[in-house]
Parts: sequence; structure tokens; C-alpha cells
Amino acid sequence: MAAPAEMTTRDISGKFTMNKTLSDDSDEILRLQGVSWFTRKAIAMASVYLSVKHYKDENGIEHIDIDQTVTGGIKGTSEYRVLDWTERPHEDHVFGAVLSKSRRVPLAEVEREWLKKDWEDESFENGEIIYTCAKSDTAKSGRTWSSEQTWGFEQVNGEKRYTRHVFFEGPKGEVIEIRLVYDYSE
Repeated sequence: MAAPAEMTTRDISGKFTMNKTLSDDSDEILRLQGVSWFTRKAIAMASVYLSVKHYKDENGIEHIDIDQTVTGGIKGTSEYRVLDWTERPHEDHVFGAVLSKSRRVPLAEVEREWLKKDWEDESFENGEIIYTCAKSDTAKSGRTWSSEQTWGFEQVNGEKRYTRHVFFEGPKGEVIEIRLVYDYSE
């Protein structure tokens, strides 16, 4: 289902379901992140649901808290993004030890062309898009990978959709670019 016409990245609070038909396949990224074959196959067969809470704290700093569940109510990963460009550690039961940071940034400051493409005006707040970086905490996980993402809205098959563009670099320099597309449910 399309995102509401009035929804912007000023507040992306809501419930979303990953549309696996419209999204690019993420299996190779998961493999390079060290996710087991069994877990990857389970993820491929399951529906992924996002519950997003987007707010500003008492200091005016934006937070985007995302809790994932998969088919059957099984807890997925959680993302707690603070848009202040401070690197924070996170221990994830799927991806292991991760370091991430997030902020809003003018599109001109985004280096990767893939991350700049096809965004609707509703993707920008004061001319800036949501930009996140995550990487393995190699010292703790023994893995090496990095990911950059931009989040926003674009037209997909004539409908406004919440999407993420992902630029991934694997342990041997493998580069993968994918788009994740989400259906809005409430």
C-alpha cells in the first residue's frame, strides 16, 4: 500500500511491511555480513514488519526507533537511530557487533550516486535527507563490512513508497547496491 500523500520524513512514524516483490534481493548482503544460510532462508520466506517511532527528544534531537518483527511475531532486529552523527555501538542478534551513526545531510554531500537517485520532495526536511552509516565492529565480530543508506519516499510503479537505498561494501571490497521498498499499513 502506498504511503499517505501527506507523509514526509519529518515524521515517518507508522507501520510498514517490506515488499519483497518490489525490493531488491538482500541475500548476498546478508551472506557477506556473516548471516547463516539457515537464517537467510528464514528471512527470505518471512514477512518483515517495521514499527517506526520518529520523534525529537527534549534537546530537539531527532530519533527514529524501529522494531522489526517477522512472520509469526518473531522479534527481528531493532534500530535506534539518533540523528546527531555520533557513532554508537549496537549488539545485534542477526548482524553481531555493529557501529552506526545517522544524520540529515544535503543530497550534494552524499558521495554515492546510487544513494542520491529518484527521491521525492517529501524525502527532504529543510533540504536534507536521512543518511545512515553502519559497519561491523570488526574487533568484536571478526567480520568486516560497511553500509551507507538514504531513507525517504519515491515513486514505485506510480505509487509513493517509503524506501531505503543501500550501498554495501563487503569484506573483500564487494559492492552491492539495492533498494528496499516498504508498504505502508498504518
